[in-house]
Parts: sequence; structure tokens; C-alpha cells
Amino acid sequence: MNKKTGKLVGTALFASFLLVACGDSEEANVEPESEATEQKEEEDAHAGHNMDHSGSSEVPEGLKEAADPAYPAGTTAIIQQGHMDGMDGAKATIVGAYDTTAYTVSYTPTNSGEPVEDHKWVIHKEIENTREEPYAAGDEVTLAADHMEGMDGATATIDSAVETTVYMIDFVATDGEKVKNHKWVTEDELAAE
Repeated sequence: MNKKTGKLVGTALFASFLLVACGDSEEANVEPESEATEQKEEEDAHAGHNMDHSGSSEVPEGLKEAADPAYPAGTTAIIQQGHMDGMDGAKATIVGAYDTTAYTVSYTPTNSGEPVEDHKWVIHKEIENTREEPYAAGDEVTLAADHMEGMDGATATIDSAVETTVYMIDFVATDGEKVKNHKWVTEDELAAE
């Protein structure tokens, strides 16, 4: 190999080394998505929809109060997850506690709004013409809840189902909004003060 060819090969090898080194460092600087980021995305997904943050204290007919809830009516707890901006970390006062099946659902609002994915929570008694046994992921149902505009009467797909205690709560959001009779948070979304 002559000197000129040797220099070209050396330069090419050095340039390749730099490209590989730069590529590795860029990948090393990518941070994994955290739980906080995922939760913020979930809050943002609901923020664009017209959620009725405050509601009536009425509950669906036949909904049974929890016999021994972790957070009885009148007690306070800290909200550990937010379905909307300003909810995570807010102090909640428990209005009522009920044992039921809670569902996450995906649906297109009846008012032609954008599709809603994984809405938390709709309870068993908020499904039109509900049956006795709980629904399972993939079941198609008609909603009889009005947590958000266009929800009542919408066709929805059950994304997940959990047997749990759900709570109706009052709270002041971290942005100062006063919310009364918010439906629903699950027991694992609350923590003792």
C-alpha cells in the first residue's frame, strides 16, 4: 500500500469511528419515558375534551355503598393520579364510596368530537341496559354516563375492567378550580394524608 492510499484508509477509518461514536452518544442521551410523563400525557388527553369536572351528587340507581371503604365519606385523601389537569396531588374530601366494577372505555362522542381513548372511569351502573355480570375487555356497550360532553348514549368499547371501590370526591385542583362530586376515582388512585 502506498502512502496516499494509507492516508485515505486511515482518514476513512477515523471518520467511521467518529460517526459511530456520535451515534452511540446520541442514543445514550435519550431518557426513558417516566411515569410522570405518561401521567401528564393522560391528563393532556383528557384536557382537550369537555369533561364535566363537577357533577350531581346523585348516583346510579342500585349502586351499593361500600361496607368498609378505606376512605369513608367525610374523610380526606390525596389524589395520586390525575384524569385531568390539576388533579394529581390535590387533597380530596370523600363524598361517597361504592363497590362496583369500574371500566376504562374508548368511544367517539355523540356530538362528533374527537375519539376518546381509555377514559377513566365508567362504572357498571353507567352502562345502558346493563347486565348482571361484569363486562370484559373488547365488549361493546352504550354509555349512560355524562362525565363529558357527548358521552351519554355513545357506543364504547371496554378497554379494561376492575372490581374495586370507587369514590365520589370534592377537591380543589392545583390550579385553584373547585370541583364538587367528581365521579370517579378508584381506591388505588388515593393515598392517606
